[in-house]
Amino acid sequence: MRRLLLLGVLVAIFCQPSAARAEPTYRVAWTIYAGSVPLVYAEQTGLLDEWADRYGIDIEAVQINDYIEAVTQFSLGQFDAVICMSLDALTIPAASGMDTSVIAPLSTSAGSDGLIMRGDDPQLADLKGKQINLVALSGSHYLLARALDSVGLAEPDVTVINTSDADIGAVMEDSSAQAVVTWKPQLTTILDQYDNTHLVYDSSDIYGEIIDVVIAPTDKLDEHPEFAMALAGAWFEATAALDPAHPGHQRLLEIAADTLSTDIDSVRSQLATIDFFTPTQAIDLIQSEDFDATQRRIAEFAFKHGLLGDGLPSADFIGIENGRGDIIGNADNVRLRFRKQWLSDASEESAP
Repeated sequence: MRRLLLLGVLVAIFCQPSAARAEPTYRVAWTIYAGSVPLVYAEQTGLLDEWADRYGIDIEAVQINDYIEAVTQFSLGQFDAVICMSLDALTIPAASGMDTSVIAPLSTSAGSDGLIMRGDDPQLADLKGKQINLVALSGSHYLLARALDSVGLAEPDVTVINTSDADIGAVMEDSSAQAVVTWKPQLTTILDQYDNTHLVYDSSDIYGEIIDVVIAPTDKLDEHPEFAMALAGAWFEATAALDPAHPGHQRLLEIAADTLSTDIDSVRSQLATIDFFTPTQAIDLIQSEDFDATQRRIAEFAFKHGLLGDGLPSADFIGIENGRGDIIGNADNVRLRFRKQWLSDASEESAP
């Protein structure tokens, strides 16, 4: 009787409708930045749940206060995906040995990051011999390297002062401070608050190089492509609300203002210098020859600063797969992949 009773219980459990069973849950880490706003909008308006339900899964968007901590936790397996810069996708999870795939390039900085100098009509060439405050080994550091290169200078020609994100906004309070590289809203605050400060170089000068992506472990996506399909679908439907003519635009601005702890005018200013990709634009980006050149520059920057690991022979140590399926760098050690399959799916979903 006990065996029959146990058998009956097991049959009852396994014969229940699938809807009654727990759905797999995927956690996406994000940090406070205007570029992450579409994910927050998707979560708060129910878009994220709608897309997850289509594929029989759950997706949770989890805010992490510290950006590097978020990417590090992802690399340690604490999250299934994270929004980050492509530079950090290469230097943290990929460099640590994780085979990492970009579900989608999300946006590019188009003036959100910039280099400010103090003085009367300062020029980039005037940076030689000066001290520059920035968050070391970040996108700001990469922007500085590109700015210096544009006028025939290099990092040994200047002194980089590592300054935390929390302190960067007050750098020009010290009258001896000469230059700073940072991003919005601190960028705007410094220019508005301190006299005789000038924006001399920004990310629009290297358009398409400072990009945000959402990444996940390649093996997870190979096993569960529905996660990537749902996340990409929700993201690109949410970005449609960035259009002022969209019925959800005002709601997006309100969510952004609350998320960024600011007002709507500041939100508009921050969003104005971020270009969010459509699926088609993202595909064009990762299949372009310019993209290949950018990845080589990023890898070279990372190599020079020891971000790919110690004792490596060259910047080509880690292979990067572009949107055409070609490998940039070491084909035997591919650790970062820009795949177009989920972008193609999202493009078809959004087609009229």
